[in-house]
Amino acid sequence: MVDTGDETLHEVTTGPPPPRERADAARNRAKVLAAAEKLFAGKDARQVTMDEIARAAGVGRATLYRRYPDPSSVAAALLDEHERRLQQQLLTGPPPLGPGAPAAERLAAFYAAMTDLLERHLHLVLGAETGDARFATGAYGFWRTHVRTLLADAPDPDALLEVLLAPLAPEVYQEQRRRGLTQQQITASLAWLSERLLRP
Repeated sequence: MVDTGDETLHEVTTGPPPPRERADAARNRAKVLAAAEKLFAGKDARQVTMDEIARAAGVGRATLYRRYPDPSSVAAALLDEHERRLQQQLLTGPPPLGPGAPAAERLAAFYAAMTDLLERHLHLVLGAETGDARFATGAYGFWRTHVRTLLADAPDPDALLEVLLAPLAPEVYQEQRRRGLTQQQITASLAWLSERLLRP
């Protein structure tokens, strides 16, 4: 747990730190992640196969499967670093993203940070956090806890959590961008929602 004064959140994502790697294993992991990043950027991550990743990384299938059971777990490993950085900003960064600002401003800042993450890494999020899989990730649990803290004064905050996180589903963001909305339009609309929901 990390206590920030006005909120206490789990420093999550995927559980305990992994055991120390052998040098060759670390090299293989780096090759796999670098190759997968390029593959995911080139086409829908949900269509990338483990064979493609192994070939692009120059490693055997057994080496790949030893660490990752499927392409979504590779995408999740790539995405994890970006999400951890954002989590740390929410916990200890300057306001309004970090503690110290009114709830409406913090929610708007969270939405802005998340749309930025989606804009830059949508290919990874689509590969790791779509459908029911999204709700099971440590990152989603963190976002949920953060928003729950901001809704402390709502009559029934638990009933609002999934409603407020739904606009950040990668499929929703992808569809909005496909329809021609800009990142700035989406962020501004979510800031408008935050203001009307949480401004005293």
